[in-house]
Amino acid sequence: MSLFAFLKSRTAFWLSFTGTTTGLAFFVKDLMQGGQFTKETNETGKVFIVTGANTGIGKETVREIAKRGGTVYMACRNLKKCEEAREEIVLETKNKYVYCRQCDLASQESIRHFVAAFKREQEHLHVLINNAGVMRCPRSLTSDGIELQLGVNHMGHFLLTNLLLGLLKKSSPSRIVNVSSLAHTRGEINTGDLNSDKSYDEGKAYSQSKLANVLFTRELAKRLEGTNVTANALHPGVVDTEIIRHMGFFNNFFAGLFVKPLFWPFVKTPRNGAQTSLYVALDPELEKVTGQYFSDCKLKEMAPAATDTQTAKWLWAVSEKWTKPTMITIQYFLQYTNLSICFVLVILTWPTNKS
Repeated sequence: MSLFAFLKSRTAFWLSFTGTTTGLAFFVKDLMQGGQFTKETNETGKVFIVTGANTGIGKETVREIAKRGGTVYMACRNLKKCEEAREEIVLETKNKYVYCRQCDLASQESIRHFVAAFKREQEHLHVLINNAGVMRCPRSLTSDGIELQLGVNHMGHFLLTNLLLGLLKKSSPSRIVNVSSLAHTRGEINTGDLNSDKSYDEGKAYSQSKLANVLFTRELAKRLEGTNVTANALHPGVVDTEIIRHMGFFNNFFAGLFVKPLFWPFVKTPRNGAQTSLYVALDPELEKVTGQYFSDCKLKEMAPAATDTQTAKWLWAVSEKWTKPTMITIQYFLQYTNLSICFVLVILTWPTNKS
């Protein structure tokens, strides 16, 4: 059959077109998967915490650390999903030192309970990977009254990290890895309405929280100078995970049929999305590197807004204030005691000095 005759055949043409398009899509998909962390490391004897570890990037991060012999605590809000992920990882890696613990980053009480329980079980912590996050969700608040994206993505991890700093210093050399996003380049810390009380834009709120991650990382690195504890941030890439669950456009029937296939070649798999987290957490050459930002297993420049020292200090001060333990209320106190209200009031009003 001549080339002209071949091209005149509709069946042959469309088969050729489909094959070429499919091959090109797979080629682009492969190119978009980014850098790979291929160094062999032995993590036996090291203790890790990974937040948001039951799905997506977090789950793949845990899987790889478990393969390398590490002891991993999966800090998750949903314990049922966590146990299912843990069982899969333990069976695959033959590493029984993988644990599920509840930690809801939208609840400071839950975070404090998690840390208290962890400290009872472990005397060391070598790597903390702050991976969990929410993205572009409708406005809602954490149990502490903080806008959800800011509360989970930044404030929750701010509190968790600070509560664990003692163990990290004791276990040095140790590392803190904050999973941020390229979205931080579009972010702005709204000092006049940080909690989005006056107005709310889900995209701006997400970008603000991701910028907060990088500002927190840089300020934390400065405060940890001389401790042999490093803090770095990273962009995992555009990854196909549950984080897009609040983006209705990508979850309707039309998107599933037409839009997602178009985006598919340009999106990383969760395994490949975890590579930069693994690189920053495990690469021996980064042991003393701190206060930096990475993407595709390479050092990258962060947005100018992320280098604003004054904003970083302001955000730290506000974060400390918003995560400070509150006074125990009488109602909460009575929940755990059999004392009468009168007796409680006597204790609360008892003079602190004798004169």
